[in-house]
Amino acid sequence: MRAEIEALAHDINQSVALLKRHLDWDEALRRLDELNASAENPDLWSNADNAQKIMGERAQLEAAISGCRGMERETAELLELIEMADSEGDAAVSADAEAQLRAIKERAAKMELETLLSGEADSNDCYLEVNAGAGGTESQDWAEMLLRMYTRWAEKHGYKVVWVEESAGEGAGIKSATVQITGHNAYGWLKTEAGVHRLVRISPFDSQARRHTSFSSVWVFPVVDDTITIDINEGDCRIDTYRASGAGGQHVNKTDSAVRITHNPSGIVVACQTERSQHQNRARAWAMLRARMYEAELQRREAASQALEAAKTDIGWGHQIRSYVLQPYQMVKDLRTNVETSDTQGVLDGDLDPFMAASLASRIKGKEAGA
Repeated sequence: MRAEIEALAHDINQSVALLKRHLDWDEALRRLDELNASAENPDLWSNADNAQKIMGERAQLEAAISGCRGMERETAELLELIEMADSEGDAAVSADAEAQLRAIKERAAKMELETLLSGEADSNDCYLEVNAGAGGTESQDWAEMLLRMYTRWAEKHGYKVVWVEESAGEGAGIKSATVQITGHNAYGWLKTEAGVHRLVRISPFDSQARRHTSFSSVWVFPVVDDTITIDINEGDCRIDTYRASGAGGQHVNKTDSAVRITHNPSGIVVACQTERSQHQNRARAWAMLRARMYEAELQRREAASQALEAAKTDIGWGHQIRSYVLQPYQMVKDLRTNVETSDTQGVLDGDLDPFMAASLASRIKGKEAGA
């Protein structure tokens, strides 16, 4: 068999073997049997919260196990098909089978990377917050472009996006916005996007068509459930209510019940205006504050937290994680991993996986090197 085909099969088998080690294969099979038995118990749904956790764990484990088995089976079948096609001189069938092997390799690599999302909150839903930097309309328009980019990314991955809070820009765009993104591993993937993002383009707001540089920041923090205890002294917080001022429509409801909570010791501020009831907005805002406090604790446990916090201190030069250049040439470059692409429109339409994967892999390598 051709050397390149053997190399493809070897890479796939290596990835599957690594996946099995991460899963602790024998234990995973035992646990799946246990979860299947629990799912068949007629009393399961007497406790809805527990039932949902069991069914969620079962679905994730079942997907991982069936994914490994499927890749092994498909690889073996395709190797047989290629061998037969080569012996019969059928180049078209052989080429098609080779293309399928390459697709399996990409699938295996993605699954392998997802197994590294093993942080304490990586599997959680998350809040994503975008803030315009200095620069008025330019930065506010850029902030809205970033929010659209992440919304497109989430939609492509089957995640649900709910607007929580939005402050409209003075002439265009947004000053700030917060959305909740719901889906497995949402926080694990999106946490790699936290930092300052820089845009270079010919300004559509400049009558002289000059090139402008704009900055906006992205902050990501996990949604926490009731199993995680976060103690907050209400006396340390200031609660303000105000009239919602977002875009309305599919984004937010225009109401008089928006709520903003400021945690004075840390300076953390959260706001919610997505609900019609002030009581509901208040409850969601407290949940967001708990999530921000939890994220702060997670970051304190990581050596990388110092760099991340430094990146948030100033939305401007020297703190950006990624540059998006639209003029005089087309280039998006991640300054942490050096991953780059000239497909700027694709990136702004949500094609962020290569950047996220490289950033996640570099974090893992950094932890391993420091271990």
